[in-house]
Amino acid sequence: EKVFSNNLGDALGVTSALVRKDFSCLKIKGNKRGGYVIDELIAEIDTILGKNNPLEIIVVGCGKIGTAIMQYNGLARDGITVAAGFDILPDKVSYKGDVLILPMSELDNFVHDRQIKVGVIAVPESAATEVFEKMIKAGILGYLNFSPVELKCTKDSQIPLDSKSCYVINNINLAVEIENLFYHVNKKEEMMAELVNNNPK
Repeated sequence: EKVFSNNLGDALGVTSALVRKDFSCLKIKGNKRGGYVIDELIAEIDTILGKNNPLEIIVVGCGKIGTAIMQYNGLARDGITVAAGFDILPDKVSYKGDVLILPMSELDNFVHDRQIKVGVIAVPESAATEVFEKMIKAGILGYLNFSPVELKCTKDSQIPLDSKSCYVINNINLAVEIENLFYHVNKKEEMMAELVNNNPK
């Protein structure tokens, strides 16, 4: 029925004090001795994450990565729906199936009508910046970017930035992530080898 900050801290690899501090910043109430009522905690976190409202996204670029995201069942389990895919190639456009794939010319109206706030970019490097700018002009505020280009908003860009605009961009570079894994694996192997050498049987 209850969970304590030290339980959550152990699971996350952080201190219980940090859990309590973060929850305090999010205005989630609990106490050191009484803990948190699990059902209430889940309900509050769902509210913070916006799960009480429909979480609809679009995917721009319906190649292998984009299609894989649109067909991923795990999104639905977390209450996330792919409202539509968009592609510049006419042979990708489809008005049938579970997820419609629409031409880019319909992006503005679709985003406006469905009030879509978040989109996935899964296009080649050469198209990433142009697609990003079109999505911003359509009204998308949050981006999960799978293109090889690191996208960002700057004052020098052609993207209209104003006091009412706030864009959140998560750049996912698969090559960099894999390189990072290799680095940590190699470092761990070096540490294990050093441990064996310093502690011979």
